[in-house]
Amino acid sequence: MSRVAKLPIKIPTGVSVTVEKQEISIKGGKGLLRCLVHPQVSIDHDKDEIRLSPKDLESLSDMQAATARAVINNFVIGVSEGFSIKLILVGVGYRAQVQGKKLNMTLGFSHPINYDIPEGIAIETPSQTEIIVKGIDKQLVGQVASNIRAYRPPEPYKGKGVRYEKEIIILKETKKK
Repeated sequence: MSRVAKLPIKIPTGVSVTVEKQEISIKGGKGLLRCLVHPQVSIDHDKDEIRLSPKDLESLSDMQAATARAVINNFVIGVSEGFSIKLILVGVGYRAQVQGKKLNMTLGFSHPINYDIPEGIAIETPSQTEIIVKGIDKQLVGQVASNIRAYRPPEPYKGKGVRYEKEIIILKETKKK
């Protein structure tokens, strides 16, 4: 059996878990998330922890159990603590601002970029060059941050663009005469 699937998921205080057949619902202080678990995975839970195990010895069942365990663990962390990703804008004149349900960005193009903020995501701009993406669904937070970064990824010569907070950009050497 997979080492990941063997680990139990601890349920913190303030988080409630309900299981109906193969659907698991996790409710916490930050919100509610639901997940449909593969039919080859069995779910056992009590008030303290959740255990997932494959129903047979096939490798597909083992992989599905480990994947379901990772997703459900992220849901438990998300509804209790939440996730956030910080993006930094590097470049002269690069700035971002939240206006209602839109993120307005100036990234050196001839036009401003307006990004519609999806449901379940909160975006903050503490300064003009910082964007913080917050939410309870880790996959959605990462996807939104990736979509914003895709408008102007960091270029390798000066490092200008949208980058993650602790991302290291290896700069290339310029041409020499």
